[in-house]
Amino acid sequence: MEDTEKAQTAEARPEQAVADTSDDHRTAEAAVEEELTDLALPPPSFEFLVLTLRSQAEVHLGLYRFGEEKDRPKPKLKLARHTIDLMAMLLEKTKGNLTLEEQRLLENSLTELRFRYVQACEAAKT
Repeated sequence: MEDTEKAQTAEARPEQAVADTSDDHRTAEAAVEEELTDLALPPPSFEFLVLTLRSQAEVHLGLYRFGEEKDRPKPKLKLARHTIDLMAMLLEKTKGNLTLEEQRLLENSLTELRFRYVQACEAAKT
C-alpha cells in the first residue's frame, strides 16, 4: 500500500491505521529478534559491562570513526562525562566486591577515559 493510500485509510478509519502500524512494528520486532538469534552473544559478565560502558564513552569522545578521517563524529562531551561518571559510581558501589582483575579493569578504564576526556575538552577549546 502506498503512503497516500495509507494516509487516506488513516483518515477514513483511524483504527485500521493503528492496526497497520502495529503490524509494521511486529514485523520490525520479528526481524530484530531473528537477527539477534543469529548473533553469538557473550555471556553476561562484569568485564563485558565495563567494556560496553568504556566503548560507549569512547564513541561519545569521538575516538571511533567509520570511514574517512573527515567523517570522524564530533565529540559529545556531556554524554562522555555522564558515562565516565556512571563508571565511577559503579567503582564506588562495588568497592570490596570485585576481583582484583575486575577492579583493575574498571580503574584502568576510568583513568584512560578521564585522560581522553581532558584531551577532548582541550581540543574543543581550540
